[in-house]
Amino acid sequence: MNDKSNKKWYASSDKMLNEAVGQFIKHHRTEQQLTQQDVANKANISRSTLSLLERGETVTVTTLLQVLRVLNLLYIMDVFTVHKTISPIALAKAEQAERQRVRGKSVPNSKKESEW
Repeated sequence: MNDKSNKKWYASSDKMLNEAVGQFIKHHRTEQQLTQQDVANKANISRSTLSLLERGETVTVTTLLQVLRVLNLLYIMDVFTVHKTISPIALAKAEQAERQRVRGKSVPNSKKESEW
């Protein structure tokens, strides 16, 4: 996502965000040629609850997840995946600790008599 898109969402009211979610759900439901009643039955919610969701009214997160599951849209949950990151300094320290110098085998000094 680019910064312009993020600013659009941050500048939106909660009502506008709910309406965007509702439009998303309605678009995908109609694209799959499913009626509100079909989706509601499969999601174990009432048709009126689905209608509220599609109009941008407040519904529970559980209701939203049930509808997303019915519409095979749970892939959008990927944006909630937490990726552990490591700072460049910590990474450098870890790599430094990993590296070990390879040293040649030490040969004991053999005392040779000098030809002098």
